[in-house]
Amino acid sequence: MASCVAMAGGATQCLIQQTACVADAAGAYRCPLGDDHQCLVPAAGGTPTCSPVACIDTALNPVEDELLVDDAGPDNDGPVDADGNCLGTIEIFGGRALRCHQPGASVTFQNCCKDRDKIVKDGMGGSVSSITTKIAIAKGVFTGAKAAYLAFKAGATAGQAASAGANAIIVGLDPTSIAISLAINFMMEVLLQGCDQQDMETGMLRGSGMCHEVGTYCSSSILGICIQKARGHCCFNTKLGRIIQEQGRPQLSAFNAMGWGTPKQPYCRGFTAEEFQALDFSRMDLSQYYEEIEARAQSGIQIDMEEKIDAYLRTVNP
Repeated sequence: MASCVAMAGGATQCLIQQTACVADAAGAYRCPLGDDHQCLVPAAGGTPTCSPVACIDTALNPVEDELLVDDAGPDNDGPVDADGNCLGTIEIFGGRALRCHQPGASVTFQNCCKDRDKIVKDGMGGSVSSITTKIAIAKGVFTGAKAAYLAFKAGATAGQAASAGANAIIVGLDPTSIAISLAINFMMEVLLQGCDQQDMETGMLRGSGMCHEVGTYCSSSILGICIQKARGHCCFNTKLGRIIQEQGRPQLSAFNAMGWGTPKQPYCRGFTAEEFQALDFSRMDLSQYYEEIEARAQSGIQIDMEEKIDAYLRTVNP
């Protein structure tokens, strides 16, 4: 894409493949790209030029954007009995349909799908309660990180900025990372590139190994010409959820027809209780999950020790 330039007489010309016209013996100019391309004099004067690329009036031919799928994931809104037990359909390891923009016109040719550092805390899937944790945690991280960044930009200290987005940041960010530093750097990099909130959510979850990429589709076009592509994903609240979804779906006939859906509309539903019980875990490679547990075990011990030391120092030095 390029902006068309003004030519003499009120005409416009596209800069793409713009070529200087050649004068014949009689002084008439001819386009070397072919006689069907008109030679036009620049508004500032000079040698006439021609271009094989036509200008498009975007006011008459606006950009056509695909409808954004804002998938909040499964709602915990089913009926329950007197003891709080779910009476509806339970989804295990359910995910969200998310997309991120590849370099293109809508994002000033920045790569909003670039993998970032690990920022989102992984619930690890070690308990039943973590299975039902909403994937919307990324929305909370976004809100908290944005509050922290705005406070920091307004002159707050790192500690004050942390307080501004404390709830979302403490809950959502990986405790083994320098949370505020990563959040602020991430916000600056992504937002200043023209990427939007869903690009940011997808980037955070992708970098943390929680997303399955479904494919690429055209998200914006002009006159049928694609000017912006995006990648569709199914993102989960744990890396374990993503691994089990990827290796469990091929075992279940219920997913044969739909698979992962389409890049534009990813199919990210979780397993029913019956489907989950039917999975053969002996056929799954969970090595990525085991490596994560080992790495977290060491960092968890260190964090626990630091917290206990800090608590003791606060007690003896109030």
